[in-house]
Amino acid sequence: MGRSVLVTGGNRGIGLATAKAFAEAGDDVAVTYRSGDPPEGLLGVQCDVTNPEQVEQAFKDIEEKQGPVEVLVANAGITRDTLLLRMSEEDWADVIETNLTGAFRVAKRAAKGMLRLRRGRIVFVSSVVGTMGSAGQVNYAASKAGMIGMARSIARELGSRSITANVVTPGFVETRLTDVLPEAQQKQYLESIPLGRFTTTEEVAKVIRWVASDEASYITGAVIPIDGGLGMGY
Repeated sequence: MGRSVLVTGGNRGIGLATAKAFAEAGDDVAVTYRSGDPPEGLLGVQCDVTNPEQVEQAFKDIEEKQGPVEVLVANAGITRDTLLLRMSEEDWADVIETNLTGAFRVAKRAAKGMLRLRRGRIVFVSSVVGTMGSAGQVNYAASKAGMIGMARSIARELGSRSITANVVTPGFVETRLTDVLPEAQQKQYLESIPLGRFTTTEEVAKVIRWVASDEASYITGAVIPIDGGLGMGY
């Protein structure tokens, strides 16, 4: 029987590819989204992870329709890129609230059901920026680095109940955003990646699905890079 899976920010990019990967494996998959239309074939739940009431309602809806969440992929995130001296308090707060506090909210709520089940998988979608840093992304890097400390603390707290918490750190991913970068800039990025190419959302999704599988049942508190070697040594 399939598991009940929730992917936050699951209506595009890595989130959508991940949701589809779990669905293809036979799981029942719900995705949260803030705007637009939910993906076809998945349980779409409109939810802003910065709103505690919406998070609670989303979990209630999912529990009613596909049972308690057994696998959580905390993927919802935003950017507000600018240099440190130009970064406003709002730029900082919005990114931390969505990326880090939002991940905390959904992990805490999912853990309640997982504790009752005495099993569960939590996967945080961080970024290579969280380990390497990136000029113009102080807020984003801080939010993604925070996921690592959070996951490792959760791993220690909940491991005795067969609940794992891990982090994946994708590097540059092929998206519409990278496609429109100037050729010279793309070349500069590619030269810094040992494998010489960007990854795909599908490649990231497969790693997330694997770390949430029975094959990875003895892995917890891990940081798994999906960056073509870009972040080696961190």
